[in-house]
Amino acid sequence: MRPPDLPSLTLLLGGARSGKSRLAETLAARQGDRVTYLATSPRIDGDDDLDERIERHRTQRPASWHTVESEVDLAATLRDDDAGLVLVDCLTLWVNNMVWRDHSPEAIMDTARHDARLAADRTDPTIVVSNEVGLGVHPDTELGRDYRDLLGRVNQVWARAADRTLFLVAGRALELHDPVTLLFGRDAPPRPGDGPNGSEADPWT
Repeated sequence: MRPPDLPSLTLLLGGARSGKSRLAETLAARQGDRVTYLATSPRIDGDDDLDERIERHRTQRPASWHTVESEVDLAATLRDDDAGLVLVDCLTLWVNNMVWRDHSPEAIMDTARHDARLAADRTDPTIVVSNEVGLGVHPDTELGRDYRDLLGRVNQVWARAADRTLFLVAGRALELHDPVTLLFGRDAPPRPGDGPNGSEADPWT
């Protein structure tokens, strides 16, 4: 029996070892062999542990999948009509890489909005993985706090563009909904900054 089709854009959020990446790969594998795995993890000279983790993840994926390693450029793969299903793992490192390259918070948010729209408009499904880092220990440094806040806002942009967003905890999932729509249904008042399709509102802070 053919598995049901995924929606255009699915966002999977969760903490470390919550099961989000495993779920993303399971969902992708159910859709067939035309899968592009878009890896954002940087390769760091001398970090043997990271190299081993990258290689371990690569060997666990089906051999038929095409892997693209791109630390900041998601758009090129999202625009590729031959990419099939695209699995982005993950936004957590994408934000890290953008910050490391001295992109401003405004530029990062603009790129996130652009890429999320690209993903939502693709013909083939897109699955995006990201961490929820706002539930843990308060960062000691200003940079850590800025990163936490920025990733939270980027996650909101992608969640707003996604057809479905799941929050993973201990290998179990909760479906997330727009809070205003959840409260008011179809008669929900517009949020300040809403664009024609609701994609341009500022994230909740």
